[in-house]
Amino acid sequence: QIRDVEHDRRDAEPRHLAAVLQFAARAFRRPLSQEETDSIRSTYTALRSTDGMTHADAMNELVVSILMSPHFCLRTDLIATGPEAQALTDIELASRLSYLLWASQPDQELIDLAVAGKLRQPDTLIEQTRRMLRDPRVAGFATEFTGQWLDFRRFEEHNSVDRGRFPEFTDELRSAMFQEPVQFVTDLLQHDRPVNEFLDARYTFANKSLARHYGLPFPEDTPREEWLRFENADQVGRGGLLPMAVFLTRNSPGLRTSPVKRGYWVVRRLLGQHIPAPPPNVPELPADEAALGERTLRQTLAQHREHASCAGCHEKFDSMGLAFEGYGPIGERRGLDLGGRPVDDQADFPDGSNGTGINGLRTYLQQNRREDFVENLCRKLVSYGLGRSLILSDELLIREMQQQLHEQNGRCGSLIETLVTSPQFLNKRGQAQRKHAD
Repeated sequence: QIRDVEHDRRDAEPRHLAAVLQFAARAFRRPLSQEETDSIRSTYTALRSTDGMTHADAMNELVVSILMSPHFCLRTDLIATGPEAQALTDIELASRLSYLLWASQPDQELIDLAVAGKLRQPDTLIEQTRRMLRDPRVAGFATEFTGQWLDFRRFEEHNSVDRGRFPEFTDELRSAMFQEPVQFVTDLLQHDRPVNEFLDARYTFANKSLARHYGLPFPEDTPREEWLRFENADQVGRGGLLPMAVFLTRNSPGLRTSPVKRGYWVVRRLLGQHIPAPPPNVPELPADEAALGERTLRQTLAQHREHASCAGCHEKFDSMGLAFEGYGPIGERRGLDLGGRPVDDQADFPDGSNGTGINGLRTYLQQNRREDFVENLCRKLVSYGLGRSLILSDELLIREMQQQLHEQNGRCGSLIETLVTSPQFLNKRGQAQRKHAD
């Protein structure tokens, strides 16, 4: 019996080493070269014979060395070795595509196509892009891209809310607020919905915690952590990106709203408008709405805009922020501010039109700023997808994305398909190009 156990152990060790080689290929996101395979095998032999390690310890050492390798820790596939641009290999393209759409390594289907040299074929690349966008792992893109674009990626660390005044702002609710745009954008991509729905949608997604915060009817027999789609969310003041609590809370100081921050978020993050830094020594507004005295926040801001150095910028975004005044510091619907004064969400927009609340803002954006939103989205996608700042030669790609969006009925997948089939995505810049851009 002891001899049988020893035989089984000796028989298992080569299989364990083969498994480590497979693990290394997955970790490096490509097939191993013969040199790498030989190196791992010889390292194992040396650990056993020279260092006197047990089989288990040698296996652990190999795994650690793989996880410390730059081929695992770094995207070495995007580093050009010469001065000129180089076409990505199929294996490199598989990684670039996967980290764009899933924020993770390529799956076996992508690897197999890359090894067969088929991934760069235009029809195959489009087919795989669509497959990946339908996959639940596209939530990685929704988290990373949308989180960076709309500035909520670190919201789960947000601690400016006074929980004494807002005890309902629990860690559970904060996490749900973070997940709402992720759920929304994931659904948008999986179903290839029109880009307009970012702003125009009348539906949203919520779990039990967020539904309670919004006043949405969450079924009693549904697990509280499950996410549901709520149609007609506009009936409770929700739907699309604009009234999501994560953005309203992220852009509030804690004990009052901030039309300035909320409006700035709209023009900077959604519309891509450049706003210069504020002048030095700008006086701070009171941190608590209840401490404003007889003045409303709207009146305080109007007085602030009387300063010539402030008016030029604030005219571009304060009105948009005032349209959110029907939402309190944690994105809750309200009729009174924290000082007990009736809220006023009337807004006079930069084009001279006016509107009320979130619906008025939506109408203004639909009629006047839709192209600004689309262009900004394209710019953010290109920069994120290429992992660098935009350069002049990217302008043609951005125009092509806008054109394809128009020709394909606004479906959001067309933007990504145009990006991943572009020369910028299919090639890596050479050292001379990088130096020139820097």
